[in-house]
Amino acid sequence: MEVLPVLNQNKQRYLDELMGWLRIPSVSADPKFNDDMFEAAEFLKKHLEEAGAVNCELIPTDGFPVVYGEKIVDPAKPTVLVYGHYDVQPADPYELWKSPPFEPEVRNERIYARGSCDDKGQVYMHVKALEIMTGMNALPCNVKFMFEGEEEIGSIHLDDFLSKNKEKLKADVVLVSDTSMIANDCPSITVGLRGLSYMEVEVTGANRDLHSGVYGGAVANPINVLARMITSLKDENFRITIPGFYDDVVEYTAEQRAEMAKRPFELEDYKKELGISDIEGETGFTTIERATIRPTLDCNGIWGGYTGAGAKTVLPSKATAKISMRLVPNQSSAKITEIFTRHIMSIAPKSVTVKVMAHHGGEAAMTPTDSLAYAAASKAMEKSFGKKPIPTFEGGSIPVVASFKKILGLNTVLMGFGLDIDALHSPNESYGLFNFYKGIETIPYFYHYYAELAGK
Repeated sequence: MEVLPVLNQNKQRYLDELMGWLRIPSVSADPKFNDDMFEAAEFLKKHLEEAGAVNCELIPTDGFPVVYGEKIVDPAKPTVLVYGHYDVQPADPYELWKSPPFEPEVRNERIYARGSCDDKGQVYMHVKALEIMTGMNALPCNVKFMFEGEEEIGSIHLDDFLSKNKEKLKADVVLVSDTSMIANDCPSITVGLRGLSYMEVEVTGANRDLHSGVYGGAVANPINVLARMITSLKDENFRITIPGFYDDVVEYTAEQRAEMAKRPFELEDYKKELGISDIEGETGFTTIERATIRPTLDCNGIWGGYTGAGAKTVLPSKATAKISMRLVPNQSSAKITEIFTRHIMSIAPKSVTVKVMAHHGGEAAMTPTDSLAYAAASKAMEKSFGKKPIPTFEGGSIPVVASFKKILGLNTVLMGFGLDIDALHSPNESYGLFNFYKGIETIPYFYHYYAELAGK
């Protein structure tokens, strides 16, 4: 099976199609983009059909639709369920983008646009891989596609969708490309993801904004109070102070940590790439461990009072913060949400009122490395990259991975092609042309080796 000749003949068309999709601002978090969300879903359905999938449809949910399609070559052969998402993060702040986030641009062999890597670029690799395989009449297994539109807001309706569509989604394994590799010359396969609890805290003081000269020093300032509360959530060793937070955290042995440390990593390069002079984090753990196997608590946004030009001397009536906690295996997002809420309420001074809201959450996930599917992914990447991939843990969250196991009983292979430099969720998100094309090349090899190893 030779994929490269077909890929090389069609590279520009594949890129042009992706650029057209990236122009659609499919931001699930902001209602003003609701029409664009449906347009993005229709675009994906159309191109999935053109690639050779059948029974393609937009399946309604209580939120945005799921794009479904399939290619069944033989019911006796193994079936791969491909998952991804067509929604993207908000592009704010727009002024920090070097080119408009929804006007994709190629610079220095990279595609710059919101969603270029996370996850439109990686989803579209699967569409084009299917096109190549069906065009060659070489698809060796069955493939089903399920692309959702709410991953960036916690996949809030997906568990219900999975439960209602078990027969339609029946498969042998799930394949996901929504993760990253160590480097272009050091391929890797993600075997562990952190979970998430995402919260919002609102602090209210007086019943209106107050003159800071008249009331300052006598009435609580919600910004100051909120800042003190957030600061208290970690101690001097950057350990989270919420009672019970670490009760279920998995502690790895010295041998396991030594194995993880074999992952190539240069601290000085890490700092240089981020433009920082030093690192910080939980005492007793390495940078890689802090970013993958340890839980976190971070303030993702904070606002209140006057932030316009010039001066306005007020004590604000309200201050608000969004706080995320990345969780590790055995930690329950529901439990962490509960103890976070209880702790915040317990440390709030009587001079203010506090409201805690849970936005969304998800569980950490581990994927087995002793399965046929993992072996197929390893062989596929070894063929396309010329070297065997390294199993790695990743700090991000894909809540549906745990749901696939719990609801459908399916393990997931996380074969992603992004890089840490892709600036996911940040201004100037990008995706390398090398990575986009390498994914299209590798995915057909996965199907080939999976069917071969399954002996069907």
